[in-house]
Amino acid sequence: MFKTLKQLFTKKNNKDLRKRLYFTIAVLTLYIIGIGIQVPNINLNDQIGALGFLELLDVMGGGGLKRFSIFGLGVVPYITASIVIQLLQMDIIPYFSDLAKQGHTGKQKLNQITRFLGIAFALFQGFAMSYIFLNQGYSIIERLEVAFIMTAGTAFLLWLGDQVTQKGFGNGTSLIIMAGILSSLPYTMKTAFTTLIDLGGSKSAIISGIASFALFLLVCILVVIAVIFVEGAARRISIQYANKSTANLGKQTYMPIKINSAGVIPVIFASSLLAVPVTIAQFVKNESFSNFVNTYISYTTPVGLILYIIFIVFFDYFYTFIQMKPEDMAKNLKDNGGYVPGIRPGKDTEKYFSSMLIKLTTAGSVFLAIIAAFPILLNMLTKLPSSVSIGGTSLLIVVGVSVETYKQMESALLSREYTSSNTSTRGKRRARR
Repeated sequence: MFKTLKQLFTKKNNKDLRKRLYFTIAVLTLYIIGIGIQVPNINLNDQIGALGFLELLDVMGGGGLKRFSIFGLGVVPYITASIVIQLLQMDIIPYFSDLAKQGHTGKQKLNQITRFLGIAFALFQGFAMSYIFLNQGYSIIERLEVAFIMTAGTAFLLWLGDQVTQKGFGNGTSLIIMAGILSSLPYTMKTAFTTLIDLGGSKSAIISGIASFALFLLVCILVVIAVIFVEGAARRISIQYANKSTANLGKQTYMPIKINSAGVIPVIFASSLLAVPVTIAQFVKNESFSNFVNTYISYTTPVGLILYIIFIVFFDYFYTFIQMKPEDMAKNLKDNGGYVPGIRPGKDTEKYFSSMLIKLTTAGSVFLAIIAAFPILLNMLTKLPSSVSIGGTSLLIVVGVSVETYKQMESALLSREYTSSNTSTRGKRRARR
C-alpha cells in the first residue's frame, strides 16, 4: 500500500492520477461538511422517539438522519430503488427485463429510471422522517419543506457520486456511504467506551469494563483482517485458447472469480430492506403492527437476526448472478476462442461456471452473514446500544469499499507504468534505427 502511494505522489507522470485522488477527497470532504448543515427551521429539541433499527441508516449517513441534516437521507433511497429495479428485471415486468438485455443503451435507461425512483423514495422517506421524529407542532407544509430539502440533498449526492466515479477513484456512491460511516466512527467508539467502562464504579467493575472494551476492539480488528483476506481471495479458473498454447504464452491464462463477488452490497441491501417496515410502523403508528415489527423484524431479536441473515444470503446470490451471468461468461469465452480445459464450450461451460459461482457464493454469503451477525450477537450479550452494535457492519462496508478503491488506484498505476514502459521501448528502437 505504501509503495503504491509513494509511486502516486513521487512520479511526475502521475500528475493526472493525483488530481483524481484530490478530487475524490474534496468531494468526500464536501459531503462531510454538508452532514453538519441542518435543515432550516428545525429545532432538534422537538424530536421525539428513538431511531431504533434506523440507527444503521443513520450511521451510513454520518449521523445526519438524527440531526435532520440536508444530507440526512444519504444515498440510501437510491440503494432501495436499485433493489426494486433489479428485482423487476427478473422477468417480473417484461419491460425491465427487455431493457436489461439491450446492452449499454438499456443499462442507461435503467439507471435513469432508478434515479427517478430513488428521488421518489427520498421524498417519501424525508416526509416520513419529519412525521415520525418531529412533534405535532409542525404543519404539513413545514414537513413537506423538510422532505423537499432532504430530497434535494440526496439528488445532489447522487450527482456528486457520479462525478467521483467518472473523475476520481472508486465507486462514488459506495465512497459516500464509507465517508458517512467514517465521520460517525469516533462517536461510535466513544459511546462504546463510556458504555462499557464505568469510570465512577468499583475497581473490579472498571477492570471488567476495560476487558469488555478490549474484546470489542478485538472484534473490530478481526473484522478488518477477515474482510481484507476474503476480498483478496479468488478461485482462478484455467483458460486455454484454440489459437494459442501454454508454451507459446510462457504462462498459464486464468479467469479469477472472487469468493465474495458481491462485496458489501448484500449487507447494504438487507439493511435498507429491513428498514422499510420499521419506517412504515413508526409512520402509521398502529400498535399491533409496531409490536409485530419490533418482535419479528428488528435485528436485535432472534427472529429478526435470522431474517437479516437470510436477506444477506439471498442478496449475495441475487447480486452475484445479476453481475456475473454464467450464460454471458460462457458465450464471451467461446466468441474469443477460449475454453476451460476438460469442459466443452457452450452449455457445459455455462453449467461449470454456474456450479463454480454457487460454491463460491455460498462461502462468501456465509462469511458476510457471520461478519454482520457477530457484532449484533455481541450486543445481545453486552449492554452496548444499537448504534454501537452495528459497528461490525459499518467496518465491513468501510474496509470493503477501501479495498476496492485501493485496487482501482493500484490498477491505474500499473497501467500507467506499462504504457510508459512500452513508450520508452519504442523510443529506444527508433533511436537505434
